[in-house]
Amino acid sequence: MSVDFKDYTKKMDKTMDVLEENFGAVRAGRANARVLDRITVEYYGSETQLAGVATISSPDARTLVIQPWDTKLLKDIQKAIQTSDLGINPQNDGRVVRLVFPQLTEERRRELTKQVKKYAEDAKVALRNVRRDAMDFIKALKKKSEITEDDQKKAEKDLQDLTDKYIKKVDTACAAKEKELMAI
Repeated sequence: MSVDFKDYTKKMDKTMDVLEENFGAVRAGRANARVLDRITVEYYGSETQLAGVATISSPDARTLVIQPWDTKLLKDIQKAIQTSDLGINPQNDGRVVRLVFPQLTEERRRELTKQVKKYAEDAKVALRNVRRDAMDFIKALKKKSEITEDDQKKAEKDLQDLTDKYIKKVDTACAAKEKELMAI
């Protein structure tokens, strides 16, 4: 009997999705609406994502324009961006909020690279936690005599191969993001 790792593979895929989301929020000097994904604004008593209350457009490579559907939200949007970790001062002209992304300095690029490495390490830890849970599952099956010792060894090797594959994906994604950040 072989052990089914479908649930654990889904958890590993979810970890990769979270990593991609985190990498998307790290700006690389170009205007990208994904950097605003984590910013929320209070709208009719509940926290709402910025994309849910405004139209976000990018007229050029270094600018994002946020046009709220309700102009009363302009000050709230501006305040939410200022208190976020974006490091950009929004400009409010009474109709839209503009974000102008400055050219990244060498120092800021290094800081962002460290942040990317931390996200990658967090993803690896999450992958290892999934592996540990799966190993516990395999050992429990063996203890209940649902699988043989040979099946257990094969399942553990398959699980390690799966984990190694995902860790390699994390390393590849991390290297690509670092290259993007360090490109001038």
